[in-house]
Amino acid sequence: MIKTEWTKSKAFYDEYFRNPNPDKKSTHYCPGCGHGNVHKFMAEALEDFGVIDQSIIISPVGCSVFAYYYFDTGNIQAAHGRAAAVATGIKRAHPHSIVISYQGDGDLAAIGTAELIHTANRGENITVIFINNAIYGMTGGQMAPTTLLGQKTTTSPRGRDAANEGSPIRVCELLNTLDAPVYLERVSIHDVKSRAKARMAVRKAIKNQIDGKGYSMVEVLSPCPSGWKMDPVDSLKWIEEEMMKVFPLGVLRDRSNEIQPRKIEKHYPTREEIKEQLGLNELKDKLYPQTQQQQYKNPAIKAAGFGGQGILLLGIGLAQAGMMEGYNVSWIPSYGPEMRGGTANCHVHISDKIVGSPVVSYPSILVAMNRPSLEKFEKDVIPGGVIIYDSSLIDVKPSRNDVEIMEIPATKMADELGNTRIANMVILGALVGYTAILNKNTLIDTLPYIITRQRLIEINKKAVENGFDFGANKALKGCPQN
Repeated sequence: MIKTEWTKSKAFYDEYFRNPNPDKKSTHYCPGCGHGNVHKFMAEALEDFGVIDQSIIISPVGCSVFAYYYFDTGNIQAAHGRAAAVATGIKRAHPHSIVISYQGDGDLAAIGTAELIHTANRGENITVIFINNAIYGMTGGQMAPTTLLGQKTTTSPRGRDAANEGSPIRVCELLNTLDAPVYLERVSIHDVKSRAKARMAVRKAIKNQIDGKGYSMVEVLSPCPSGWKMDPVDSLKWIEEEMMKVFPLGVLRDRSNEIQPRKIEKHYPTREEIKEQLGLNELKDKLYPQTQQQQYKNPAIKAAGFGGQGILLLGIGLAQAGMMEGYNVSWIPSYGPEMRGGTANCHVHISDKIVGSPVVSYPSILVAMNRPSLEKFEKDVIPGGVIIYDSSLIDVKPSRNDVEIMEIPATKMADELGNTRIANMVILGALVGYTAILNKNTLIDTLPYIITRQRLIEINKKAVENGFDFGANKALKGCPQN
């Protein structure tokens, strides 16, 4: 006797332990919601193709985010609208993974429009599952880019008006104007026959990625009874009677059989190629000797101050000099929208080891060029670390007594040289003079690479030299702990 046993796909968790609801066995979507159907199609495909363990689902803000409750795959939540961009990064970093961008219309066709179009235009080898329910389902039933003309929502209470809100956006048709997409199809899940077609479309979109064919997107007309204020049965009829008039079903493009599989070839650049790309061959094709002392070895540096003080340039100078001495370096900025007067800081690593992250949460060296920066970041400096601050502008002393502290009247020294704006170079020199994490000659030879105006190189050189001498003298005398 043949017995068929229907079980839940292995692509789902046995128990939905991430779901905060007490019931860990059931999904939480509203009655009649279409997400569960599409989840089932995706899970079956991933299991049948044997790619569960190499699959990563990217989901942004909206009901789509709850996919991570249920899928026993890799899951990454993206910021609103950014799923396609995140999927691109993940696919390029892990080209053998199966990356699915799972998005709703309020996300994909509104705040995510730019990411959607450019990802498709590049022909990224990913799969996009687009849930079109013509409304913002999660956040209160507002009008979406796909809301129908005349459809009432919380933000279009009299119905969508083309003269006021524009017409619904047909995403598949929009992407069909591009050259790169391989497969675009719009399906529905309003009846059994349509669900069968939707299931096959989802499978095809995933299989295309497995075969290296390129960009595939399936748009699914899906019910949202809660957002539409309908019972589940009526919501299915509404898809057939209203949505399909505006969003006709069918395959808009299918070049799957024409496209040859992409060859994934990783390129590992040689040291010579890296030097050529970074312009290091101009430095007589050799690196400067490394000089780091054990006490300050492999520093994690945070420099902070006001926008306009040259904080970011200071960090770039450190990173460039470190690179010229053959260290692994990283530099990452953080600044406000103001060009002048806003907050600015940067993170720098100079290490003989591989740098795992460019972020410096707990600096071994802190440079503070204004009082707010000193007060904000001094608590983060590791015990035994170094705080360097501009005493010309900061009228308080650091409160730490377990770190080395070097105060330097950097702005005053810069003013004496004729330009207060080179205080950052004074501090750059002082930092290196005090800690000897880099060679003085390296700093000097770094300047033409970071100072764009050649006429300013000489005064910046003087600033670095004066700062270096100041820091070196402090090191000889021994900076006190506060």
